[in-house]
Amino acid sequence: MEEKKHVGEVIQNAIKALQNFNSQNLKELSNQTIHSASLKQDSGSITLAVLIYTLSKIIERNDHLKVKNWNKLSKKIVQWLELSKDALEKNNLEKYEEHLKEARKTLSQISPNLKEYIKEVLRKAEINKASRIYEHGISMEKTAQLLGITQWELADYLGTKRIEEGYSTFDIKKRARIALEFFS
Repeated sequence: MEEKKHVGEVIQNAIKALQNFNSQNLKELSNQTIHSASLKQDSGSITLAVLIYTLSKIIERNDHLKVKNWNKLSKKIVQWLELSKDALEKNNLEKYEEHLKEARKTLSQISPNLKEYIKEVLRKAEINKASRIYEHGISMEKTAQLLGITQWELADYLGTKRIEEGYSTFDIKKRARIALEFFS
């Protein structure tokens, strides 16, 4: 019950942040949702986290300024988010997830000149959020499955992220051993 209330608040705060072009707040809300997604491992929480993170990136990079009908598009996304919140409050999880998927679909149906770019942002958001779920202790296989990405995409992202964060790499023998374990 408490979790449902929290997710409802996240959705309401995400709507406000979207309307105020607050990318930082959207990013923080997405991270909060990932914690919930890690615990529940449900597609609704994951879709919400990816959607909110993608919106944060679009606003952060001022890509919304390139979208001809951004106001109309964002209002439609807000409507889907409100419907998902209402469905959640009525304990209709199927409709909750359905409305979130529609919000995501609305975002991916953006203007033709940005469509491929938005798809790429969505894909990177999925991989980013997958890495966060993985950090919460969910297996790589389960995490990839939950997000609809491959284990290779997740492993590649995690490897790149660790190198960027200054993690040391393994020598060639250890990497070969890890690869053999991965395939066996």
